[in-house]
Amino acid sequence: VQLQASGGGLVQAGGSLKLSCAASRRTVSNNGMGWFRRAPGKEREFVAGIAWNGGNAFYADSVKGRFTISRDKAGNTMYLQMNGLKPEDTAVYYCAAYRRAFASSQPTEYPYWGQGTLVTVSS
Repeated sequence: VQLQASGGGLVQAGGSLKLSCAASRRTVSNNGMGWFRRAPGKEREFVAGIAWNGGNAFYADSVKGRFTISRDKAGNTMYLQMNGLKPEDTAVYYCAAYRRAFASSQPTEYPYWGQGTLVTVSS
């Protein structure tokens, strides 16, 4: 499985961005997927996860109510709509595919990772 994340950029605080993650070489339509991020000098952290069928979305407390995870009907593209961005959301965002139908918040349980896309939020 190859995952390609895109959509990052520079945005002012309060603004919005939409990240995409496209799978290729093999379908991930039966896999849970997740978004993670790594801020400068910090550990990688869970952001949001979604089940194979687009249901069971769950979020880190820090983004709940501001971010929305989704995936297309074919199940091979995942999105992260980010609204109300804050400077503390600045990080490299990674998408990942899980080994089972439902997602996990533990990055060590994900075997497939994208290369990351940088999100910078200015104050």
